[in-house]
Amino acid sequence: MPALVWWTNAAVLVAAACFDLRTWRVPNWLSIPFLIAGVLFQSIGGRLPGFGRSMAGIALACLLFGIPWFIGAMGMGDLKLAAGVGAWVGPAQLVTAAVFTALVGGAFAVGWALWHGSLGANLDSAGDLLAPWRARPSGLVRKAGDRKASIPYAPAIALGTLLSFLAR
Repeated sequence: MPALVWWTNAAVLVAAACFDLRTWRVPNWLSIPFLIAGVLFQSIGGRLPGFGRSMAGIALACLLFGIPWFIGAMGMGDLKLAAGVGAWVGPAQLVTAAVFTALVGGAFAVGWALWHGSLGANLDSAGDLLAPWRARPSGLVRKAGDRKASIPYAPAIALGTLLSFLAR
């Protein structure tokens, strides 16, 4: 893995994590150029196979992170950031990064819920996200953006991706 891939990912992911912690958003001006640069870098360095790996990484990120976005468990900024990671590292390493991200995100979520004294409510909300057809009083489901029931997820994506570099 070229040093440029490591340093670019590290810089963008740390910046995205800082923005997400401060504003609960991952800005488009950060994630979209990151994604495009990843496709260009892989295409220039690896020609058509590099372009294919980059596109496969984006598609896998859209699948892995698109499902949580679709059910309301994650924001679109997190999805775009993960797609940018996929563009840079391709599908093989993205699988490793997604596993580490899920582990880190789970640990962050439990810690966040314990810190805010809302572990029970968050577990109920997680169940509601997984079973949306269940009858429940309106207004009980907490989705991405509710600051007590959700976490800024870019730090988990950042740490999970950087750990995936160390695992290789």
